[in-house]
Amino acid sequence: MDNDRIDQIIDKHNGEASLLIQVLLEIQSENHWLPKEALERVSEKLQVPLTRILHIATFYKAFSLVPKGRHEIHICVGTACHVRGATRVLDTVQDLTGIKPGETDLDLKFSLETVNCLGCCALGPVMEVDGKTHGKMAPAETADVLKNYE
Repeated sequence: MDNDRIDQIIDKHNGEASLLIQVLLEIQSENHWLPKEALERVSEKLQVPLTRILHIATFYKAFSLVPKGRHEIHICVGTACHVRGATRVLDTVQDLTGIKPGETDLDLKFSLETVNCLGCCALGPVMEVDGKTHGKMAPAETADVLKNYE
C-alpha cells in the first residue's frame, strides 16, 4: 500500500486523530493487514505516537500486523456447532489448506481462524468465508465451498 493511498484514507476522515480506528480499519480492509510502513505514515500524518497505534492494533482482534490471506475462513467451534461436527469440518479445512487456526498459507490465499459463535447456531456446523455463511457443513462439502474462492 503506497503513501498516496494512505493519505487519501486519512484525508477521507478529515485527518482527525479521533478517527484513528476507522483509518486503520479501512487500511486493513484494503490491504488485509497493517504493514509497519503504513502505521508509521498514519502516525506521522495524524500526529499520534506509533506506540499508541501499535497498542490499538494489537488490542483489537480485527487488526493484523502480519499478512493475511485474500480469503478469511472462520470455523465456528461453539457448543451448537461443536456437537454437530465442527471439529471434523475444521480438520478437513486444515487438510485442504495446509494451515492451522491463526495461520495463513504461503500463497496468501487463505487465513484460518476459529470463533466461538457466528450467531447462527441453528445452521451448525458453520463455516464463514469472507463474511459469507455456509451452514450445515459436512466435511465432504468443504472442498466444494473452498473451490469457489480463487
